[in-house]
Amino acid sequence: MKRFFLGCFLFLSFFRGFSQENKFSIDTLHIKIDSLYREDQFYFGLNYNSLIKKPSGVSQDKISFGFSLGFLRDMPVNKSRTVAIAPGIGFSYNNYNQNLAITGTNQNAIYTVIPSGVNYNKNKFEQLLVEVPIEFRWRTSTPEIYEFWRIYGGVKFSYLLLDKSVYIDDLTNVVIRKNNDFNNFLYGAYISAGYSSFNLYLYYGFNSLFNSSAKINNESIQLNTLKMGVIFYIL
Repeated sequence: MKRFFLGCFLFLSFFRGFSQENKFSIDTLHIKIDSLYREDQFYFGLNYNSLIKKPSGVSQDKISFGFSLGFLRDMPVNKSRTVAIAPGIGFSYNNYNQNLAITGTNQNAIYTVIPSGVNYNKNKFEQLLVEVPIEFRWRTSTPEIYEFWRIYGGVKFSYLLLDKSVYIDDLTNVVIRKNNDFNNFLYGAYISAGYSSFNLYLYYGFNSLFNSSAKINNESIQLNTLKMGVIFYIL
């Protein structure tokens, strides 16, 4: 009889413990809402590069493109976390096809507007930059919503890492790297807006791609950039 009661006691204890264990495991299935979420994001952008403030006679005759990629650290500034500041770091590549031929050397570059009647095979310059964006953000996000409307804007500081200009015609093939006339430090403002990962993008460069030593017909070359394209924010 004692063994029977002891067995019942052990069986009930085991069953109770098993029930409590099941209850605990069910509770662990509930997803905890993160009210202190961040929108830390990688970004990738594709853009068309337009040159503005061009010297007389300078034009773009082919499509000029660029792309950028990097990472942004989100820092919300209000309780609902719909407003934030996001500094970041990244890289950008930009290609410019136009009719401003760059010949000579990187120490003494010569700039010439190619006449409309002259045939040439290729004329472009390209740049690789490291960029530091500082982004001011507004969005309709919540802890439960991962697709939302956004308007992001800010300033971007860029430093020139590599550059190359190419001019090729039937008689000439000139490639120049590390042109001393390029501005090493560039800055401008941008804005992006859209829904979910897809957003339209616009950037305006405040200073010229060339410094004051670059001249054509004794006139300083002022070539600012206007970039239009799309940018994708990826969590």
